[in-house]
Amino acid sequence: MLSFYTFALFFLSLAGLLHAKSSDGDSVLVVVEEAQQKEFTLFFDGLREQGYELTFRGPKDEKPAVVEHDVPAFSHIIILASESKNFAKDITPQALVALLSGGSNLLIALSQKQTPMTSLAAEFSLILPPPNTPLVSFFPERKDSPSVIPIAAPASSLILSPKMSPIWFSGVAHALGSNPLLVPILNAPAESFAADSEGGADALVDATEKGGEGLWAGSQLSVVTGFQAVGGARVAWVGGTDMFSDKFMKKEVSKGVQSGNAKFARDLTAWTFQESLVLRIDSTTHHLVNSTTPLEQYTNNDNIVYTAGISRFNPKTSTWEPYSGIKDMQLEFTMLDPHIRTALPAVPGSPGKYSVTFRAPDRHGVFKFVINYKRKGWTHLHSSTTVAVVPPRHDGYPRFLSAAWPYYAGAISTSVGFFIFSAAWLAGGSRENKKGKAKAQ
Repeated sequence: MLSFYTFALFFLSLAGLLHAKSSDGDSVLVVVEEAQQKEFTLFFDGLREQGYELTFRGPKDEKPAVVEHDVPAFSHIIILASESKNFAKDITPQALVALLSGGSNLLIALSQKQTPMTSLAAEFSLILPPPNTPLVSFFPERKDSPSVIPIAAPASSLILSPKMSPIWFSGVAHALGSNPLLVPILNAPAESFAADSEGGADALVDATEKGGEGLWAGSQLSVVTGFQAVGGARVAWVGGTDMFSDKFMKKEVSKGVQSGNAKFARDLTAWTFQESLVLRIDSTTHHLVNSTTPLEQYTNNDNIVYTAGISRFNPKTSTWEPYSGIKDMQLEFTMLDPHIRTALPAVPGSPGKYSVTFRAPDRHGVFKFVINYKRKGWTHLHSSTTVAVVPPRHDGYPRFLSAAWPYYAGAISTSVGFFIFSAAWLAGGSRENKKGKAKAQ
């Protein structure tokens, strides 16, 4: 008869399959005004259903502490207090950057007004339009305000689910700088622009004049943008809090068609909280061909085998699984500059295993095996292993080199010529002595 303990384990494992988990932890701090919490009930309930533990705090409150004993107290932080101009000292822009360095993930909603969060956005290469210029679009024709815009999800996206319904948006758009760590997630419609929604026909002209450096319009603007730090932590910048509101999640985009806001919020938090597109390097090894022992140093022109094991996080089971889906990863064998750059392909029949064989360069020094895989949306993979490459030992060279035969021939011919010259000179001297003696007689 099965024990109660066995049943408990079974139900716990079943519960784990029903709830997606983050690879970075499940504690979430939500910074929002208490009066506004009821506006995001569906969003918060969805996070709880996924297994996250939500803790709420006002923007000016000091408890619960964000950092305890110099360690982040929460794995993820959501800031929905977009209109607040005053935050507690542990939610300042400098403090949030420190949290990002410590591994916490951030989801930050922006405001049309100038706030500390808009100042922080500039540090991440987000370029915001002048204050009080929300995103406006008069197409398609609808009864809603021009600042309430349905945005079609991109047809192909690593982060968002396919065939998602249009997403209602109301807020501020932003342009993207040249920072390579930015990850575009949702762009503004091509016919939209940033302007005063009450400006009527002259709104476009006003937007041009306010923009200063150019017109804030078109699909080059973004309304939701991700940022992935080198250390792996992620930030999601959202142009307004209304995207997560119950009102927009329940709002239909057409008769009988529910908006995609709920699904979009789920996909966005899954990426931001490191559920999706999360990779890691489990192991790396290197050795000579026909050997399995890693060496601290190799000899010029040695044939070296380099192998890496890579896994991907599965949020449904909260486990890391071998992953062989990377098709464009490279290995560099570098000394200051790469001396060898070669593809690092997956090994057929060995899940999660990538391997390549190459010949060490004909140069000695301190080298590194380097993997530096960076693709937008995916976790950055970086590995560096140092080895030495040395010349062969004195007895490691071949006794005769085919390329040195001209020198060998020159040395041999010189020696033979010297021997013949010496023999001829000695023989000539003895004949002269004999002739001299014969004449004397």
